[in-house]
Amino acid sequence: MKFVNKILLWTIIIMALAFGLSGYLFVNSVFQKSMEREVAQALDGSNILRFAFETAALNIPTKYNVLQDIAVEQIGTKLESSGQGTERFLRLSNEEKEVLYQSIGFAEDSALLQQITEDARIWQVVRQGDRYYVHTGLMVNALDRNLYLETLEDVTEVFEERTLGFSVYRRVTLAMLVCSSFVMFLICTWLTKPIRLLTGATRQMAGGDYSYRAKKVSSDELGQLTVDFNSMANVLEATIGELQEEVRAREDFIAAFAHELKTPLTAIIGYADLLRSRKLDEEKHFLSSNYIYTEGKRLENMSFRLLDIIVTKRETIDPQPVAAKVLFEYLKDMFSGNKEQRIRFAFSSGTVYAEANLLKSVLLNLVDNACKASSEGGLVEVIGKRLENAYAFRVKDVGVGIPEEELMKVTEAFYMVDKSRSRSRNGAGLGLALCVEILRLHDSELKIESRVGEGTCISFVIPDRKEEPGQDAQARRKVAEETLRQNEAARDMASWEMEPQAGKAQGEAVEDAENEDDEKELGET
Repeated sequence: MKFVNKILLWTIIIMALAFGLSGYLFVNSVFQKSMEREVAQALDGSNILRFAFETAALNIPTKYNVLQDIAVEQIGTKLESSGQGTERFLRLSNEEKEVLYQSIGFAEDSALLQQITEDARIWQVVRQGDRYYVHTGLMVNALDRNLYLETLEDVTEVFEERTLGFSVYRRVTLAMLVCSSFVMFLICTWLTKPIRLLTGATRQMAGGDYSYRAKKVSSDELGQLTVDFNSMANVLEATIGELQEEVRAREDFIAAFAHELKTPLTAIIGYADLLRSRKLDEEKHFLSSNYIYTEGKRLENMSFRLLDIIVTKRETIDPQPVAAKVLFEYLKDMFSGNKEQRIRFAFSSGTVYAEANLLKSVLLNLVDNACKASSEGGLVEVIGKRLENAYAFRVKDVGVGIPEEELMKVTEAFYMVDKSRSRSRNGAGLGLALCVEILRLHDSELKIESRVGEGTCISFVIPDRKEEPGQDAQARRKVAEETLRQNEAARDMASWEMEPQAGKAQGEAVEDAENEDDEKELGET
């Protein structure tokens, strides 16, 4: 049963009970008042008849000292004739309660007669056929005789009025229930309209239309429920959109990963089959082996990068103070052998609170991508600036730039703006994806600004470590200075122990490894 019908049904039931009970009490109250009035009149009439009987008995000529039965009958006949037209009957009985006189039609019931006592007036309501009477009884003292006088007063009209009252009230109650049911139906329909709208919205959303919203038609609790439902629908739609986007990204990731594996594996299998099936001269044998080695290293680098991304997503870090000078000198050493681009480093002194190795990886990827996106002789700027509560980094190039519609996708794994150019430089589109995850651990994010043909600027801000409650600022500075001093000492010792040629070879090896990063989002040409 619908909610509206339930409300309507229970309303009708409650109204019917209320009207019925109130009607019964009202009509019965009026009836009781009328009956009390009729009984009082009947008792008063009995007193009048007793007085008239006693008066008539005194006026009878005295022949005997005791009132004779014949005289009683005569007096009873006169009393009855005097009350014609009043629907009144009477009965007179002697001391032994034997009937001396009785009106025609008087009830033969003698139960009330047996209950009459001296100085007591009793009464009862009796029914004879379809008529109702008030039966009264009292004792009459006349000429030393104790007689009993009973009367019957017709009160049928009072009972008929009660029956009529109940009949009228039933019709009125029925009419009121019909009218009130119609009105209540309209009211219930209006009150439950928000529920119907919410039900319709629920069906629409269950059918897949997550953009459907319920219309707010009231300002009460149901209106607030509609607002809350729409808010929930907004969150649900956003969540479903994120899930769909995640599924799409995962499918794209799998497709891209399979595609990235296909090219090196094809090359490895092809050249391996060539070495296995044919006898080649020394030069071709070396070229084939080199292709196999190069593609194998590319697969190895891709695997390491994917592993780094997966590990980084699950990792937590404890940022430690590191001097900005250490980071920028590390970058200078790593790109000292780059002769194709002009790299300019500019930074302000300060302390960066970060995991040094992870932050170096971010900067290496960004600078390497900027170099790959720039033409020969192009300028790449690496800038660091100390802010009030953070340290900002910026890597800027004047390369090919990134189309605006590609900016939201460049941080996805395996996504490359210029896939042919990226693969030619052993890129796989994983560099910026790794940077995003590392910066997430540092409560930071990449900000990418780019214009096609003008270049790209990628920046991020590493916030300072939050102060712990009760931690002394001077103590923190001492710890930071001691950590920086130890880092500087270790670095100086390493530079003295490492021969220049070995250091150069190591830098070139690291540079070669980092050049395999994917600069997917930096508009490679």
